[in-house]
Amino acid sequence: MVTHYPTATIALDVSTLFVIATCISSLLGLFLLSVWRQERIRALAWWGAAYLLGGFSVALWSLEGSGLPLPSGLPNALLYLACGLIWSAARVFHGRPVLWVAMSAGGFAWLLASAFPDLMAAASHRVIASSVIISIYAFLTAFELWRERRKALIQRWPALFVPLLHGIVFLAPVPLASLIPDENGMLSLATGWFAVFALEAILYIVGTAFIVMTLSKDQVLRLQRSAASTDPLTGLYNRRAFFEGAPQLKAAQMRKREPLAALVFDLDHFKAINDRHGHFVGDEVLKQFASVISTSLRATDLVARFGGEEFVVLLPGSVDEAAIAAERVRNAFEEAGRQVGTHAIGATVSVGVAAGDPSGDVSVLLMEADAALYRAKALGRNRVIRALPGEAGLAAAETVPEMPPVVVTGIGLGTSQADAAAWEEAHAAILWSAHADDDPQLGSAVA
Repeated sequence: MVTHYPTATIALDVSTLFVIATCISSLLGLFLLSVWRQERIRALAWWGAAYLLGGFSVALWSLEGSGLPLPSGLPNALLYLACGLIWSAARVFHGRPVLWVAMSAGGFAWLLASAFPDLMAAASHRVIASSVIISIYAFLTAFELWRERRKALIQRWPALFVPLLHGIVFLAPVPLASLIPDENGMLSLATGWFAVFALEAILYIVGTAFIVMTLSKDQVLRLQRSAASTDPLTGLYNRRAFFEGAPQLKAAQMRKREPLAALVFDLDHFKAINDRHGHFVGDEVLKQFASVISTSLRATDLVARFGGEEFVVLLPGSVDEAAIAAERVRNAFEEAGRQVGTHAIGATVSVGVAAGDPSGDVSVLLMEADAALYRAKALGRNRVIRALPGEAGLAAAETVPEMPPVVVTGIGLGTSQADAAAWEEAHAAILWSAHADDDPQLGSAVA
């Protein structure tokens, strides 16, 4: 004898799902706020507040009809405000300002519509309006994350997929509403979708929390790496970061079989500027030059401060192209350095330029550019000089007399003209005697 058992069906109880969603949202909100207090990442505070507000709004929504004197439409309005907070959290995370009006527009629009009972009397109108508002904020959140796709924080597709799926699920009733003109049918559709909404909302809340924590962890690590590789005064790369990034630029030039160039910059009379105006003004001059060099060169060029008033650049291109870039920086800084704050400085920079095979040693390329920089100093400063063949070896072998100390006079920056002329003549003569035939510019300048 065979016993037939009734077929069991699993029904998703909407009320139970919403209670679960409320509890999970509230717990995750408290968790994100506690992490914010430890890490001081502002976006976590926004996300935590959004989760708490969302849980509170669902709790209020479940109390509708219980006799409590709740303003019409308040639970829904708070839910849409929570959606706006999540969008704002994504903006804050990436350093963009909060758009307060847009963030709260969904909630205010619902309150305004609720003030006209005839407008929101139909179930189809309420479902469509609710779906559209939630979907818009979900798509805006996905857009904020998509805008940062070039930043190597994490693989961006999970961060994009979760809010996109959330928006699509909540937008699905909109086209269905137009196919079901009957009010009873629309109510049945809405009731069925409520279970889907509640289940998907739970997955969205948990998934988004994991993504937020992953993004935050990645951001902290990125900031730590940036602090270790960035010059704190100018915001440029430091020496360590320069030599870590150089192999990538070398490899790119080797693949293209194109030359690699180096520029070495040294601010003229920088010690005298510090002595006369103080180190604070000297720091402002350094920051001014960092701003000039950053805006005058390409984003793909590797720019670093090696220390003091010395800056280096590694960039793709021939010596002619590099010299043009160096002259652009020199000319821009000569103009910008005339006045720094309230001080008339007249700061200038000397530049040495070298280029060669990208398969070679970057240190040798820098030595050649540095030797050219010494010639720029010897020939009067505030100029761009190209390296000569084998100049790095010459610079290491020859002994050049020290420049006499700069004397600060009552009129301005000055030097004993006789001493300066003698030093420049001796310095230039050493290099000219070895390379006058190779460099007509040097020969004519010394002569």
